[in-house]
Amino acid sequence: MEITGTLLQLLTPQTGTGKNGQWKKQEFIIETTDMYPKKICLAAWGDKIDITKFSLGQTVKASFDVESREYNGKWYTDVKAFNLQPVGKNDKSEDGDAGVKVIDINDDDLPF
Repeated sequence: MEITGTLLQLLTPQTGTGKNGQWKKQEFIIETTDMYPKKICLAAWGDKIDITKFSLGQTVKASFDVESREYNGKWYTDVKAFNLQPVGKNDKSEDGDAGVKVIDINDDDLPF
């Protein structure tokens, strides 16, 4: 799934040790750009996303999975981001030449 929104907040990174070894989680909040904006907390686990490349207020597109799990009779849901891309003015077009015009001047076309 994907969602686009404004990066509002970076929460304090969390680390710990589990049955599979060391883990690291960085949660961040984005606000959708819908008519009725919603704030969503996403979690980036491990080193999948370098959140330091992004700045607060920047528009981003997050790819994520939603997963729920049961623990002691209660259910917990995670929104796990696995990719985060900037959206907007600083993006390059698909061909990599956004806004670049190439002028080919042939000597035969010059008036002098």
